[in-house]
Amino acid sequence: QVQLVESGGGLVQPGGSLKLSCAASGFSFDSAGMSWVRQAPGKELEWVSSISMTGIMTRYADSVKGRFTISRDNTKNTLYLNMNNLKPEDTADYYCALGGESTWKDIGSWGQGTQVTVSS
Repeated sequence: QVQLVESGGGLVQPGGSLKLSCAASGFSFDSAGMSWVRQAPGKELEWVSSISMTGIMTRYADSVKGRFTISRDNTKNTLYLNMNNLKPEDTADYYCALGGESTWKDIGSWGQGTQVTVSS
């Protein structure tokens, strides 16, 4: 059974940084592309970033490119999202999802989320 547990969210001022983590279990983590997605209040789920199973290939939404960095540690079955220069529009619940940019929604497996609030 796929289990994804996000952590690391919180309240941060504009321009600040946060690092999110996602502990994965119940599947072969090192054989799976992974993604981060987010849902802002009153909006639909939005893809943020994806990483290949080896971590060599990464992709980002234009809105976060240059500010966010996705990474993974396959020895720890953990996915990360480093977020720098945070903006109020980054406020959302963040979820790690099984699958890459084009597959995560169809696979439909993500965690309970961690809340990120960017506000002064």
